[in-house]
Amino acid sequence: MVTYAEMIEMVEDQRRPFVEERHDGYLIRRFDPSYPEHLYKWHWDAEDRTIEVLEDSDWRFQYDNEMPIPMVTGVDIKIHKGVIHRIIKGTTPLSVKILLD
Repeated sequence: MVTYAEMIEMVEDQRRPFVEERHDGYLIRRFDPSYPEHLYKWHWDAEDRTIEVLEDSDWRFQYDNEMPIPMVTGVDIKIHKGVIHRIIKGTTPLSVKILLD
């Protein structure tokens, strides 16, 4: 069971669970499954973007009030500005390309 103090600590933890490479017009993000679960928070983005999954994984993507979808090679995910979503952590590394619209 999680204590109140532990819960507050998790909520206040603002680390990002990925390493990011910036390129002209896109980002590459690599997610490490060793990061704690609480870092994969529901959130929304300030701009439209498209995510291209670069390799098969057991991670999943979920929009609010929808079922999660697998994040595997060939899946492109369109995220509109202000739409709530999250990534559900898997057990293997995840690499994605984020196209900045």
